[in-house]
Amino acid sequence: MISSPPPPQSLATIALQAPRTELRVQVARTQAQRERGLMSVHRLAPHTGMLFVFDADEPVAFWMKDTLISLDMVFLAPDGTVRKIFARVPVVSPKLADMDIPLEQGKAKFVIELPAGEAAQDGLRAGTRVEGLPPAH
Repeated sequence: MISSPPPPQSLATIALQAPRTELRVQVARTQAQRERGLMSVHRLAPHTGMLFVFDADEPVAFWMKDTLISLDMVFLAPDGTVRKIFARVPVVSPKLADMDIPLEQGKAKFVIELPAGEAAQDGLRAGTRVEGLPPAH
């Protein structure tokens, strides 16, 4: 039996500065908020998304369970330097077993999810920086 995905989250939003534009992102700080991420979101406006904040700069993994739109995933160091980008990560079938959903993995203190293709448009690539990140705890 396939369970229904949770409704989209409504979290506090902050502005970040990418090389070419300002990004408006919801901030997922808790484990529960990070696990839900952008599940059930049907559309993201340009230059919007979600910032995932982790307790430490460590290996993290993301998947597209119950995510309805293709995304760019931007893995950042604590100082905002882009380490890795997974561009245009595709939606997976809701029928796909959890263990078969591909993982995008890397070391990060922060990860930003944006609409597919947005990272390149906003000037994000390995080595560039994002400004305005919340202070590291």
